[in-house]
Amino acid sequence: MDDSSLSWDDGALVTIDQRGLPHEVRELRLDTVDAVIDAIRVLAIRGAPAIGIAGAFGVVIATAAHTVDGVVDEARVHADADRIAAARPTAVNLAWAVRRVRAKIGQGADAVLAETLDMLAEDGRVNRAAATHAADLVRELCPDRPLRVLTHCNTGRLATSAFGTAIGTLRVLFERGAIETVLVDETRPLLQGARLTTWELAEAGIPHRLTIDAAAAWAMATGQVDCVIVGADRVTVNGDVANKIGTYSLALAARHHGIPFIVVAPESTRDPNMATGRDIVVEERAAAEVIGFGGVATAPEGTAVFNPAFDVTPGELVTAVVTELGVVHRSDATTVLKSTRSVAPGDHRLPDAVGTATTGSPLPSKAIADIARGLYQRGWMPGTAGNISVRTGATAVITGSGLSKGELTEHDMVTVRVADSAPVAGSRKPSAETTIHTAAYRATAAQAVVHIHPPCATALATRAGGSDEVTFLRITDYELIKGLGGSDPAVIDIPVFPNWPDVPRIGADIERYLTAHPAAPPVLFITGHGITAWGDNLSQARDRAECLEALCELVARTGRRQAFGSREETLEIGLT
Repeated sequence: MDDSSLSWDDGALVTIDQRGLPHEVRELRLDTVDAVIDAIRVLAIRGAPAIGIAGAFGVVIATAAHTVDGVVDEARVHADADRIAAARPTAVNLAWAVRRVRAKIGQGADAVLAETLDMLAEDGRVNRAAATHAADLVRELCPDRPLRVLTHCNTGRLATSAFGTAIGTLRVLFERGAIETVLVDETRPLLQGARLTTWELAEAGIPHRLTIDAAAAWAMATGQVDCVIVGADRVTVNGDVANKIGTYSLALAARHHGIPFIVVAPESTRDPNMATGRDIVVEERAAAEVIGFGGVATAPEGTAVFNPAFDVTPGELVTAVVTELGVVHRSDATTVLKSTRSVAPGDHRLPDAVGTATTGSPLPSKAIADIARGLYQRGWMPGTAGNISVRTGATAVITGSGLSKGELTEHDMVTVRVADSAPVAGSRKPSAETTIHTAAYRATAAQAVVHIHPPCATALATRAGGSDEVTFLRITDYELIKGLGGSDPAVIDIPVFPNWPDVPRIGADIERYLTAHPAAPPVLFITGHGITAWGDNLSQARDRAECLEALCELVARTGRRQAFGSREETLEIGLT
């Protein structure tokens, strides 16, 4: 099948008019700015990546139209570009694509066209890459069986320029023999799933069934869904996802039933300038889309209508956001699917158990607060000391500053950027040791960090440290060493970092060391300042911190003198 939905032909953008599908495949030829804008507004062209590239072609048309004798009237072109970018407000790709080609306007229409064609070629490549990464993740989460996948709206070549995102993932999985069937939401009110997704899946030969949107949760409850895969129109810094209306409901149902909920989108759909989904402008469309369909009225005349085109799914409900770069956001409540194959075909009774989340909590903030209170009760986070964080893609959720960990709630968290520790969401200041956490995230694959002040480990770190350089504490011959995740189960050299008054300097030391020593154990001491541990999830990070404190207590109780000093000195001295 033809894998391209957008092309350029002799001064015009050529595409499929999606309003005619599935019964009529008609070509749409757009050669004016107004025609491009109208096609985007009436959904003749739709899908975040597709309208972005269509908008860029609109700027090509505008530049050519406002060029006389080789001179571009840049002011008029930019005015048209503003109109194009405002055609639909929710999908970030439209503004992104228009902004990208604006830089070429002064060089003429050919330069704008070249940049747009580059973008068109890139879209196919990044969609394939994102789909492949997502397929790998789905097989990791749901191994060893053909899958029943549920999808919403349309995310194939019609919504992009080629291959697709969520549907692209289905294509990769089908090529691997990993698809049993796809359950397609009809996607009210304009039926993009019924009209477009079924058409594309039939083209690809992928087995599928169509269902009404309201049946999705029951399909999950009766064991007919292994995984939900959707696309996105915008992803904010904290992992919140704007997508076709109905996506939020699917995410809630998937979390309740312990089913992975995967979002697949290009990097251009991520908005680095928007902290959370609260800032997203959700487009509301005409009442006519709801009160009738196909020209036939289905509601009394004058009925008031609420018709949002999109909703926003909180990042905590998203198992993972996958782009061409791989997994860029992952919630801490790692979903583990329990087998529902005991439900026989045609048997729609509710199975005894359909899934659970390993952390027991769907929200990073709540999980952090619960663990913090537990560590406080043990005396390891006395008063306001200590902090815990969970990575959420390009950001991390961390405990607020100056709060008693015994009274900490899920509302006392701050979202910060991993890249520079800057806060992006939350009413409180982030913990003072935020830079220690973000250093670990930048230098390792950590997904959670725990920084605590347990008495034995803090005392031993104080004895071992004291210089202006990183020193090391060697511990040997204890079974608990295995619990720290080091490369040698019999011996571990744990770095002890200087306790600078300037906490970001501590973070810089840690990042520099971990970057240079990728095999370093996932624990460390800070002189007189407690210990830090990290792991693949919050439970593992906490377990490693607890294990290190237990080891330090054993050292204190047995009276064994450990080796302190530089790495070279530590290796030479050993134990006596």
